[in-house]
Amino acid sequence: MLNLLGDQAYLNSYQLDIYDTSFDKLMQKRIYKVLLICSSYDAFLLEEDGRIDEQIFNEYVSLNLRYPPVFLQAHSAREVLRILQEEHIDLIISMLNVGEMDTFNLAKMLKQRYPSIPIVVLTPFSREVSLRLQNEDLSAIDYVFCWLGNADLLLAIIKLIEDKMNAEHDILEIGVQTIILVEDSVRYYSSFLPNLYKIIFRQARMFMTEALNEHHRMLRMRGRPKILLATTYDEAIELYSKYKNNVLGVISDISYKVNNKRDHVAKAGLQLCRHIKADDQNIPFLLQSSELSNKIYADELCVGFLHKYSKTFSLDLRDYIVNNFGFGDFVFRDPDTLAEIARASDLRQLQKLILTIPDRSLVYHSSRNDISKWLNARAIFSIAQLFKPMRLKDFRSIDDARNFIYYAISAYRLSKGRSIIAKFDRETFDEYKFFSRIGDGSIGGKARGLAFVNQVIRNYNLFNKFENTIITIPRTVVLSTDIFDEFMESNNLYSIALQDLDDEVILEAFLKAKLPERIKIDLRKVISVFQRPLAVRSSSKLEDSHYQPFAGIYSTYMVPHSDNPDQMLQHLAKAVKAVYASVFYKASKAYMNATQNVIDEEKMGVIIQEICGNQYGNMYLPTLSGVARSINFYPIGSEKTEDGIVSVGFGLGKLIVDGGVALRFSPKYPKKILQLSSVEMALRQTQKNFYALNVDPNSFEPKVDDSSNLLNLDIREASSIPDFRLITSTYDMHSGVLRDGYYDEGLKLVTFAPILKHDTFPLAKILSELLEIGEREMNNHIEIEFAANLNPPSGMPRLFNFLQIRPIVDSDQTELVEWNEMDINKAILYSKSALGHGKVKDIYDFVYIKPESFNPAMTKEIAHELDELNKRFIDLQRNYVLVGPGRWGSSDPWLGVPIKWSQISQARVIVEAGLENFRVDPSQGTHFFQNLTSFRVAYLTVNPYLHDGSYDIQFLNSIPAWFETKYIRCIRFEQPLVIQVDAKTNQGVILKPENG
Repeated sequence: MLNLLGDQAYLNSYQLDIYDTSFDKLMQKRIYKVLLICSSYDAFLLEEDGRIDEQIFNEYVSLNLRYPPVFLQAHSAREVLRILQEEHIDLIISMLNVGEMDTFNLAKMLKQRYPSIPIVVLTPFSREVSLRLQNEDLSAIDYVFCWLGNADLLLAIIKLIEDKMNAEHDILEIGVQTIILVEDSVRYYSSFLPNLYKIIFRQARMFMTEALNEHHRMLRMRGRPKILLATTYDEAIELYSKYKNNVLGVISDISYKVNNKRDHVAKAGLQLCRHIKADDQNIPFLLQSSELSNKIYADELCVGFLHKYSKTFSLDLRDYIVNNFGFGDFVFRDPDTLAEIARASDLRQLQKLILTIPDRSLVYHSSRNDISKWLNARAIFSIAQLFKPMRLKDFRSIDDARNFIYYAISAYRLSKGRSIIAKFDRETFDEYKFFSRIGDGSIGGKARGLAFVNQVIRNYNLFNKFENTIITIPRTVVLSTDIFDEFMESNNLYSIALQDLDDEVILEAFLKAKLPERIKIDLRKVISVFQRPLAVRSSSKLEDSHYQPFAGIYSTYMVPHSDNPDQMLQHLAKAVKAVYASVFYKASKAYMNATQNVIDEEKMGVIIQEICGNQYGNMYLPTLSGVARSINFYPIGSEKTEDGIVSVGFGLGKLIVDGGVALRFSPKYPKKILQLSSVEMALRQTQKNFYALNVDPNSFEPKVDDSSNLLNLDIREASSIPDFRLITSTYDMHSGVLRDGYYDEGLKLVTFAPILKHDTFPLAKILSELLEIGEREMNNHIEIEFAANLNPPSGMPRLFNFLQIRPIVDSDQTELVEWNEMDINKAILYSKSALGHGKVKDIYDFVYIKPESFNPAMTKEIAHELDELNKRFIDLQRNYVLVGPGRWGSSDPWLGVPIKWSQISQARVIVEAGLENFRVDPSQGTHFFQNLTSFRVAYLTVNPYLHDGSYDIQFLNSIPAWFETKYIRCIRFEQPLVIQVDAKTNQGVILKPENG
């Protein structure tokens, strides 16, 4: 089988983008309420024989149908009119004899008042009734049926009328197929239609297997062929002429009326057959007759024949429909002997066989439209309609036709897989399932975000919108939260997990526990399809929700690929259990406490994804990864807050989320980058290290530190990686010039200049569009994570992986700040780059790192001191202002204090204050930063040495300390501090208490 990315490249050469049918748009008109007009005696019989509602309901359930109608009964004309005034009736069914009421006069009156409601008359079968019907005016009656007390006739009547109501839209607009039944015998079609519908419903149940989950299985039933009844030659011709491009087959009596006259000699059914066969010889045509002698005509026309009084009629009808209308398995045959060569029971098997069946068989079936007929019968209309008008002469060769069919099916399966969360089935799981779920519980917040992204890509046709580039989510399988519940309970882990134990102890207990055996079997199937390294990520119920984003709190493990399936399964199972364990780590519990959630109410889903990238030696990494936001709290120059901001780096995204040095740019102004505004700044402020996955399978052993098997490498070690050449500039030390692009001589800097300045890849355009669409769809400011592989194998498109979307919690901007009335000179601290909005109240404590004691080499010790102080504030249930130099929460201790949020969880205002010899860009695009803003913590940046804001350190030093250590000092005021942040002007101020 050809590999999938290869398929996509070939598809692009055909310019195919085949979407599945919108089944939710089918069968929009339905019959929900039926008025049954009958005598008291008929009503008694119905009650004695079993309530008609129950019979219909049972009939619907047995055929896996939805929306059974409700029946209302009326026994007099007055009662009929009352019900029609009070209720919305969709169908009127009347018995022939209803007391003193004349059924036909009543029908005329009702039709005049309610012309849109179909009227059906049920009659007993007798010669007298037949003669009476011939002499009656039936113009007000839509159908007459023979009633023998069987509920399946009522179902057939309802479905026949629903098919007629929806035919024009569903057939002509969507491509649903139709079976035309031509029969004028009331008695005969009354028994024939229920039989025919049962055959169609049962065959439709078989093609439901093409659906990827239960909801879509039910929706696909709407795509079953419709049955349209004609009782005259003229009606039949009218139906065929209107719907001939979507006729699956025709079933016709041999003798019936032409121009309202019956002519047994003319045999109108044969005339109809010749007419249709002359127009399209491939349409299956089944003649039926009560006279066996008429079979000779069917044989002459090479069409099917059924004898109406045959004891095996029902069986013969089913066999003909299955074998000729495209139902059942697709059987490839030898054109000479008609012997079976191969058989496909579903689209996946058909796709595989297309590549291997003999040319003669492919020519035979293509010339008969067998493939498109089979696809149409299974409600796969988009590719059926693509194939039907095509002939082999349209292609250069049979192999070219074979490839086209294969890739068209591939395009359809890819499209269907991209738009649906499929229920995992180890028997059918393959590379076309982009998003599958194992289990029936919640998939968690992060997975919901991914599913939403998947839908956005589909709805906005983003998949291949940009030339030679595919935008998609990574291939994903989610373990739902019920697997977590079962794992916890079957291994009795809550007794350990809820104790105050070290993280390592909890991890060890979880790794010793066992996953359910069926889940291990499913995971073995997953790794047989996923052939790249895997990211195993948390997806908890609370994660990435609108108001409590738990971004980066739980673990993510990257599992290198192993050719040994047993080893790969063992590693994947360990990674899943380690993600489960991370729910109960100390940092997670502290976070839970801060958000006032209960730890044992948290439920964990797990996302398993292929990692985007390429392998080079012992490294596996993408060309680039990053984080983009739709709101920029630190706009520079012509940038606007609403333009958004992007942080992008070379290698794995851990660099970005941990706050390492990456390139920051506005997607609206990708050529204006502050870090590259001078050579000196570019040398100092561009990426110095990168992350890659260690591909040695033996290197993987889950630890509390989920990055233990990631390689943190100096950027100079990237020079041998081909992707590196796509994102660098070269600094010529002799001339002091920074040149865009990769040159052999000189120092290489990560500037992304080939992409951002010379448009070698439409990164800025893609991100601008994704941010705009995401913000509109979520009705909120958003943050997205992404990665891209710009160095795919030859002939394959570049890959942009949309990894995540989450809302940025943004407080309302209703409160106005009167800055003209505020004396900034009397502030402890004033910032021109402030994040947040409104007043921060009830803060008495001001904690700051002493500038004279600060040493970048000692930031880990500072973090420890802050952690101890924060614990005191937790005990006191007090909040505080925190000020310090550099980047808070950075994983690089040389850029700032490497603090975790749980260690400063009581801070409600956090300030990054530049020192004269220690200046770092403000934090953006980090999980730490995301969580701070989510808790509505005011976040200010001041650089007084650059005349950017003010910070009155002398005032603070003049006040006795409430608490002091080697590096930090805490002031406690008697009056609350006045703290105001204005999101509209990005200003923030902390006033001295006496000014408040």
